[in-house]
This record gives sequence, C-alpha cells and structure tokens, in this order.
Amino acid sequence: MKYMLLINAGAADEDGQAAGCEVQDWMAYDKQMRDAGIFVSGESLADLVTATAVRVGPDGRQIVTDGPFAESREVLGGFYVIDVPDLDVALDWAARCPGARGGGSVVVRPVADFGG
Repeated sequence: MKYMLLINAGAADEDGQAAGCEVQDWMAYDKQMRDAGIFVSGESLADLVTATAVRVGPDGRQIVTDGPFAESREVLGGFYVIDVPDLDVALDWAARCPGARGGGSVVVRPVADFGG
C-alpha cells in the first residue's frame, strides 16, 4: 500500500534546513528507503516565501496570494511516497525520517486508490 509522508519542519535554521538535520541525514534516509525497495517518489520544497496560493471565489474568479499564507508553527518542507505492506511499517519509516526530529513532524496518509 502506498503512503505519503508529509514532512513538517518545526523550525528552520539560517540556511532553511530543518533544525537538527544535516544534508547527510537526508541522504542516508533516502538511500535506506531506496535500498529497502519502498521508495516511490519524494521531493523537498523550496522556501515558503516562494509559495503562491490560489483560491476560486463564488463568482469563479481566481484569488492569488503570494508568499507565506498561513499562520503556522510548522511548515510543509517536502514529502515522500513509499510503498509498504501496512500502516505500522509506514509509521516506522516516518519515525526514522530526519524531519521528525527537532520539533518537526511527519504526517502519514494513505494514498487513495480509485482502482484506475
């Protein structure tokens, strides 16, 4: 079953990295997932100030907001999609994620399968 691991950084350092995580930590985690054969996809997201939100009003017009658009202590920093047998295995991999350290969290959600 496929699960998405949504990586929420609790804080970022001056380089935009999640607190308590080094690039080597991420590279090692990525390699572990690939070696285990569970990696489907994953990406790190650019800094929050590059974000753009789009909403559509009742009249059908687009409302575009640039930059940070949410008051939140956590910021979505990236994601992985993994293919594992069950939720318990997905949770184990989420706990290994460097993004779960230093005040961050990893949200685990099953990927919906619509049979297509």
